[in-house]
Amino acid sequence: MARPEPRNLKVTDSVRVTPNMHRVTLGGDGLAGFPAGQSGGYVKLMLPGPEGGRPLVRTYTIRHQSENGIAVDFALHGSDEDSGPATGWALKAQPGDMIRLGGPGDAKPLPEGCGPFLLVGDMTALPAISVNLEALPADATGDAILLVRDEADRQALTKPDGVTVHWLVDADLGANPALLADAARALPAVGDLAYAWVACEFEAMKLLREYLRVEQGFGPDRLYISSYWKRGLIEDDHKQIKRADAQAGG
Repeated sequence: MARPEPRNLKVTDSVRVTPNMHRVTLGGDGLAGFPAGQSGGYVKLMLPGPEGGRPLVRTYTIRHQSENGIAVDFALHGSDEDSGPATGWALKAQPGDMIRLGGPGDAKPLPEGCGPFLLVGDMTALPAISVNLEALPADATGDAILLVRDEADRQALTKPDGVTVHWLVDADLGANPALLADAARALPAVGDLAYAWVACEFEAMKLLREYLRVEQGFGPDRLYISSYWKRGLIEDDHKQIKRADAQAGG
């Protein structure tokens, strides 16, 4: 299938959801023909490059889609001054601003069924995990382990009653990669899981992969695992590290 042409979308709203999560909603005439049902999929934001050079491309999850637009959530890793190009753009975005956008790309949903499921991620994966929780049947069971920067970053999630959410807090996101894996190890009966879905910082991902794939024997039929970023690296460098890890059998 041919890759869809990029679109020029208009900012229709820009709000702070929690202290460290900012949401920008994109719509306008450029949204015409955008396929429905893309919540949880991803888009490529094309940001101005240095001195008018090639655009900087950054990948983000579609948190929510409606007839009026698509909402994209930006996890904030530090002060506004330390923001990368995408979060820096998002923090300054005002209704009427324009941005070029590629995609959408496919979501990574949970398989059908009632579980039990395990979902693990930091703030960068919270949009995708939120979409997956919303899509679960009412009788689904399992656990979600979510790492945020502040107690106030906890969000009210739509989920089945049988799914327990465990919030972890670390102001220095990504500095302590063992937090998520340790929390997963503390759960009982992990071997009975129907499926585990994991997305987080690269070093944290490797520890979770060691536990779930190597120690617990989860194959691809029971495990989706990915790194969304690597502490200290921009997205382009993270992609290279991620590619090398995959080629090495990761």
